[in-house]
Amino acid sequence: MLLVEDDPGVRRSLQLLLHGRGFEVRAYASGLALLADPTALDAVCLVSDYRMPEIDGLLILKRLRQLGWEGKALLITAFRSAHLVNQALAVGYSRVIEKPLIDTALVEAVERAIAAH
Repeated sequence: MLLVEDDPGVRRSLQLLLHGRGFEVRAYASGLALLADPTALDAVCLVSDYRMPEIDGLLILKRLRQLGWEGKALLITAFRSAHLVNQALAVGYSRVIEKPLIDTALVEAVERAIAAH
């Protein structure tokens, strides 16, 4: 599983949460770091923040898809809107989860995404 979150505290807490639930998590501080990792294409699930400095979550998934990645993707954001949800679904996210995150909602969404893969 891939996790992209630019906030170090949030990234670490999400990584620990997901790892504690049995998921192997590769965490990245930026989308560019993830896209530079050739092993990222082996993952079955992506959890990405939307708003980040270098590249946003929508463009991360677009670029992964261009590279042939076919996994499931979940977008997390503190800036949820109907427009963003429509954009996220259009690029291939299966769900948009609002911050602050409720741990069980994220874990359940990841479990469903991986099971569907």
